[in-house]
Amino acid sequence: MIKQTNEGLIVNIKISPNSSKNEIIKDGEIFKIKITAQPIEGKANKALIEFLSKTFKIPKTSIKILKGETSKEKTILFITNNSEKLNLLNKAFE
Repeated sequence: MIKQTNEGLIVNIKISPNSSKNEIIKDGEIFKIKITAQPIEGKANKALIEFLSKTFKIPKTSIKILKGETSKEKTILFITNNSEKLNLLNKAFE
């Protein structure tokens, strides 16, 4: 699910920690993000934010986990009003 808000873009994803490489995969209606980090002491969450930051060229401070801090299913908020970034995010998660 993708939702545009005044703050930016909210995206629901499913994370797969301990993967062989970092990547975004569309699985039906669900977006899975594979992360190489292990789900120990928040390492996977930190790696997820770093990966999304590098992939979409958005500062780490502009990416927040709204829900699912300890779950594989997460709700991510990309804080941006830049139309180019929003278009890039919408294309990536459509």
